[in-house]
Amino acid sequence: MNIETANRLYQYRKQMGISQEELASRIGVSRQAVSKWERAEASPDTDNLIELSKVYGVTLDEMLRGDHAEPEAAETEDSKKEEVKSEDSFDNESNSNDARTGAGFNADGNRVHIGFDGIHVNDKNGTKVDIDKNGVFVTENGGQRVYTDTEGVIHKSEDITAEEQERKNRSIWLRMPFPIVAVLAYVLFGTLNIMGGWAWGWIVFLTIPLYYTLVEAVIKRRPVIFAYPVLAAMIYLILGASLNLWHPGWIVFLTIPIFYWIAKK
Repeated sequence: MNIETANRLYQYRKQMGISQEELASRIGVSRQAVSKWERAEASPDTDNLIELSKVYGVTLDEMLRGDHAEPEAAETEDSKKEEVKSEDSFDNESNSNDARTGAGFNADGNRVHIGFDGIHVNDKNGTKVDIDKNGVFVTENGGQRVYTDTEGVIHKSEDITAEEQERKNRSIWLRMPFPIVAVLAYVLFGTLNIMGGWAWGWIVFLTIPLYYTLVEAVIKRRPVIFAYPVLAAMIYLILGASLNLWHPGWIVFLTIPIFYWIAKK
C-alpha cells in the first residue's frame, strides 16, 4: 500500500473519532493489522477494504484514490434512453424522487444498503447509521454520537471518551499473565505442602476465572459479571479440605442467589 492511501485510512479513522482497537473489532481483524495499514507496512485484502469503506462511509475509489471515480467508458445513446425509461417507470410506481435498486438504493439523496452484513444508512446531511452484528452505531459530522456494544448497552457521545479509557484500563489488567501466577502458586503449595499440597492445591486454579471476571466487573461497574458461583465453590472446598467442614460448609452455596439478587439491583 502506498503512503497516500495509508494516510487517507488514518485520516478517515481520526475523523470518525474511533481507536485502532475499536476499528479492528468492527471489521474483525487485529489492532496490529490496522496499525500496519496506516503505516503503509501492509495492505488490507479485498474483503477488509470493503469493510473499511462501509465503516467510513466512502467508496473504494474514494478510499484508494482520494477522489470520485470517473466512468471508464462513455454511455451509448441507447443505454441512456434505456436508463431514463427504467427510471421513469420506477418513479410512476413509487413516490420517491430518485430511487435505484441494486446492492442498496438511493432515495432523495440518502443512501441505504441492506444485506447480509447488516443495514447501513448515509443521509444527505452527513449522518450515518450502521446496524450489524457488532451493534448499532450512529455517526454525525464525522464523530460517533451513539452506539451499542455487543451486550446491547447503549453509549452516548459523552460516554465515548470514558469508554475508551475503560478499554485501556481493561487491556492493562488483562495483559497480566495471571494463569502463570496460578501455576507458580500451585507448585509452591505442592512443594511446601500448603493447603493439602499437590492433592488440594489445585484449588488455586479456580482463581483464574475469578480474576478476569472481577476485572470486567470493576471496570464495567457491573457486579453481576463476577463469577461468584466459582468463588462459592472455592470457599466450600477450602473449608472442607482444610477444616473438614463439609457440613455445614454447604451453606455457602445458599449465598449465590442472594448475590445475584443484590448484584442486579
